[in-house]
Amino acid sequence: MKNLTQSEWSAKLTEENTVILDVRTPGECAEGIIEGALMINIMEPQTFMKEVQELDKSKNYYVYCRSGGRSEQACQFMSAQGFNEANNLIGGMLEWNGKTVLPN
Repeated sequence: MKNLTQSEWSAKLTEENTVILDVRTPGECAEGIIEGALMINIMEPQTFMKEVQELDKSKNYYVYCRSGGRSEQACQFMSAQGFNEANNLIGGMLEWNGKTVLPN
């Protein structure tokens, strides 16, 4: 698990084998997500664990939340589950200066 600054995190998003993961609540996501993000609410632990365990562990995950705390927990969980790479966005959406879109 790595904690990355916004510039480090953003630079990695264009690499192949990358998945962006938003672990905020549906209400938070409704305000806007990073384009292409997969949404899995960490505040529903059983659903979160089940859905994360169904993800491809060989991919590189870039995880964010509102401020960086929940996404750090998500990355720690993912690392413990054998994911090759889980990266946390330091400061989360509060620090994000990039483009956001409304979820589908």
